[in-house]
Amino acid sequence: MCRGRRKFLAASLALFFIPALTWLYLSVGSFQVKPLPLSPLEAQSSTTVGGAVDRHALELRVRAVEEENRALRRELSRPPRSPSARLQNAGHHGNQSRTHSEEGTGENEGQKAGTAGNNSDCVQQPVVDKCETIHVAIVCAGYNASRDVVTLVKSVLFHRRNPLHFHFITDSIAQQILSSLFHTWMVPAVSVDFYDADELKSEVSWIPNKHYSGIYGLMKLVLTKTLPSDLQRVIVLDTDITFATDIAELWAVFHKFKGQQVLGLVENQSDWYLGNLWKNHRPWPALGRGFNTGVILLLLDRLRKLRWEQMWRLTAERELMSMLSTSLADQDIFNAVIKQNPFLVHQLPCFWNVQLSDHTRSEKCYKDVSDLKVIHWNSPKKLRVKNKHVEFFRNLYLTFLEYDGNLLRRELFGCPSETDHNSENLQKTLSELDEDDPCYEFRRERFTVHRTHLYFLHYEHEPSPDNTDVTLVAQLSMDRLQMLEAICKHWEGPISLALYLSDAEAQQFLRYAQGSEVLMSRGNVGYHIVYKEGQFYPVNLLRNVAMRHVNTPYMFLSDIDFLPMYGLYEYLRKSVVQLDMANAKKALVVPAFETLRYRLSYPKSKAELLSQLDMGTLFTFRYHVWTKGHAPTNFAKWRTATTPYRVQWESDFEPYVMVRRDSPEYDRRFVGFGWNKVAHIMELDAQEYEFVVLPNAYMIHMPHAPSFDITKFRSNKQYRVCLKTLKEEFQQNMSRRYGFAALKYMTAENNS
Repeated sequence: MCRGRRKFLAASLALFFIPALTWLYLSVGSFQVKPLPLSPLEAQSSTTVGGAVDRHALELRVRAVEEENRALRRELSRPPRSPSARLQNAGHHGNQSRTHSEEGTGENEGQKAGTAGNNSDCVQQPVVDKCETIHVAIVCAGYNASRDVVTLVKSVLFHRRNPLHFHFITDSIAQQILSSLFHTWMVPAVSVDFYDADELKSEVSWIPNKHYSGIYGLMKLVLTKTLPSDLQRVIVLDTDITFATDIAELWAVFHKFKGQQVLGLVENQSDWYLGNLWKNHRPWPALGRGFNTGVILLLLDRLRKLRWEQMWRLTAERELMSMLSTSLADQDIFNAVIKQNPFLVHQLPCFWNVQLSDHTRSEKCYKDVSDLKVIHWNSPKKLRVKNKHVEFFRNLYLTFLEYDGNLLRRELFGCPSETDHNSENLQKTLSELDEDDPCYEFRRERFTVHRTHLYFLHYEHEPSPDNTDVTLVAQLSMDRLQMLEAICKHWEGPISLALYLSDAEAQQFLRYAQGSEVLMSRGNVGYHIVYKEGQFYPVNLLRNVAMRHVNTPYMFLSDIDFLPMYGLYEYLRKSVVQLDMANAKKALVVPAFETLRYRLSYPKSKAELLSQLDMGTLFTFRYHVWTKGHAPTNFAKWRTATTPYRVQWESDFEPYVMVRRDSPEYDRRFVGFGWNKVAHIMELDAQEYEFVVLPNAYMIHMPHAPSFDITKFRSNKQYRVCLKTLKEEFQQNMSRRYGFAALKYMTAENNS
């Protein structure tokens, strides 16, 4: 009897609650569906207890319930009858327990984002027009920040479907780096403007700041004054942000701002502003946990009307009387303003700024990958931060860090874009090339625009005031990276290097350089990354990139496989004065030698070098395979020379020389192996440079495996045919440019 009563009670409760919950669900969704009747089913249930079940009636009722369920499913699959009513209803219910945001705050927000995921799709969202331009502002200063911001830009470009306009507030260093990068990146439907941060320093320099970002960490406070007056809204991002979704979703949140809300911010996910991190911890005033300013939505037009400049200044002045300085830069001042004026803030769901610093509540912002929108590496530890899912976040970041940026040159179909004259001219030039030409790929490479990141690492060198300073210029790829430390030990002066790398290789180089005591001790080495594209090694483009970023009066044009003699830097500087380089067009020749030994006791003097030359440890460079390349140097004369001597140009002459910074660039038509230096020396001669051999200077070529390009030259007949064609075209161009004086180049070639 007891078991029978328990069964009856359980069955009754189940039959009551299931229809009741179904009715509640449907009534909240505003579907006009009649709840299931309970009494017949209850009556039938009571008869089952006694064992006298009318099986036929029960089967009919079950079928009826199943039919009603099918009808319910069909109803649920249809679009809502009154979307506007649903939105109003949702807004009405949400605002009953919310303060300054319709998304919710604090614990409730974290729980909702975690349990429901990105349920912003469950209600109709304001749609961003397909061709609406999204404006993004970023403060970026220095070499490291210029490198870090590229990963942010890649993540935004990867997901975006709208035109973008980046507003960079930069120092002179970041502007030089980023302007060159975007100019060579040539991403469609992307505009970039720069604003001089140095002109803004006086606006915030009066605020003492302990944060590692320095004075640039306060620049976001003056964006209403800095950005164009007709710009109404902007998304402001820190450089250590990674996007995991389309930025248009964040841009759409502007439509949710109500009343006097002008700032869109995510709640701070650490306990910093609660003041309980350590004894006597005294943070700036904040509303609750405060807000993080790594991601900000700014309604600029409304902020200007509210006299934002005066508002934040008065607040900062008042708080600094007791706080003395900021600890978290602009974030402290933003929070102090919000504390006094809570109506200004529209709180964003926390998945728009998942803050990966130690001891944060970021894990409450997500329960699935699909919940993630924006990841913020806001700890000084960056990728080494403590988080349960840090490995996943790190892999996501590394994906964009090493992602091939050339793949982001995607067209936005259907959106008119501003005319890019550089891109138009390039397309016109390429269209004029004959694709059936066997040398088409060679000719195309000459016009290929390679994405270029200047000063990949910190650079600092002030040329000597006596105007004799010399920079060593060279280019390399990943397989010559091991030469860098040796060259730095042999040459103490400034160096300008162009490195031909993929995005992934650039990160390998960065790790290699940061792990090298030799390279990290040198601030006067400029590393310029030219990203890989196409099938040829653009050797002369690389040389030109390195040459253009020499900041000394003179440059020594070398190759990465050569080790200059110890003391060559100072010797060349003395030669500048001795040979009056400032007032004459001279190319100072440094004699080149080579060794076949990987472990060489490098000669400390000319006498020691001559001894090794006589013993067969050293040879004159390429004497056994390409004698003509360095024969005019006249090594026999050099052995006994004590003063500089002049030599004449001869066919195929390709010495390594020191010249003035204003000397002509290399011809880009020559790629890979063959004639790349020969053509440049011919150009110098046509411009009446004197070739002067230095009697006490030398450099030694170190052995290495053959390059991929020389292998192609030796094995591919068409490669050699195309090189010969390009060579003849170059000589014809020389004749047109230099007239009668260039005839000797044609004659010399015919006689050779």
